[in-house]
Amino acid sequence: MAQFFTSSERTAVSLKMLVDLARPAAGLTFHHRAIRAKQSGGYLSRFKGRGMEFDETRLYQAGDDIRSIDWRVTARTGKTHTKIFREERERPVFISVDQRATMQFATRGVFKSVLAAKLAALLAWTAHHHGDRIGGQLFFDNNCHELKPQNGKQAVLHFLNALVHPNLKHSELLHENLEPIFSRLLHHARPGSLLYIISDFRGLTPHAETQLAKLAQHCDVVLVFVHDTLEQNLPDSGRYRFTQQGQDVIIDTHDAAQLQDYQQRFLAKQQYLQQLAKQRGMILISVNTQADPLACLKI
Repeated sequence: MAQFFTSSERTAVSLKMLVDLARPAAGLTFHHRAIRAKQSGGYLSRFKGRGMEFDETRLYQAGDDIRSIDWRVTARTGKTHTKIFREERERPVFISVDQRATMQFATRGVFKSVLAAKLAALLAWTAHHHGDRIGGQLFFDNNCHELKPQNGKQAVLHFLNALVHPNLKHSELLHENLEPIFSRLLHHARPGSLLYIISDFRGLTPHAETQLAKLAQHCDVVLVFVHDTLEQNLPDSGRYRFTQQGQDVIIDTHDAAQLQDYQQRFLAKQQYLQQLAKQRGMILISVNTQADPLACLKI
């Protein structure tokens, strides 16, 4: 279904816009089950220590994980029993949202920054509906701040208000590189948290990847890759000028070799993120600026 936006809705978010996402978020579920299923495949992962708690013991059934066998009950009864776990209540859900200059862009749909805010709001409301604590991180070109995970509707509203009215106190460090962002996440996202990182992932250097790998060892991580249609595919023909930070780049799509190179760069980045997520036991969700954010988050 086509979506229609006013010019202001394309470029900025309002508190009402994000609050109104509470109802549709009620139908969403989180992605940590998919992460655990992935990790139980061909990859070994460290036990994250939180997020699950013991519920009961029952007779062993075909397909149960042998690592969950309750040996004490098995020895006492003479019949094999297995432990059943359930999701721990009030699990921290930490949402990191990229709002740098590269996110203030779109040729179709809404700005990447607007889409990121909507995705973050849906996830925050989902955490509230599930009884989990919600915390977050907002990062800009020269500023980054975190919100401590808390539960309740007020925590969600506090997070949404920060998205709409960010604290832009200047910092000396420019965040063209994601390494300091991920390094801060290591200090603020508690082990066992469900961590969503919503970004276009500009500046994902090898050092930043190292920090991300450390996060994936202790948290369930979901990468939400936000991009614009033009970043994926240029129009068939024409000359286009792109300007960023005072530098102009001319792309001539009549030049087949240049067009192919441009498209290969995006494809390589997407494949790199997919491989990184696979290697580290993370989930990758790719979202373009024309997409329905609610549909993109449904499992």
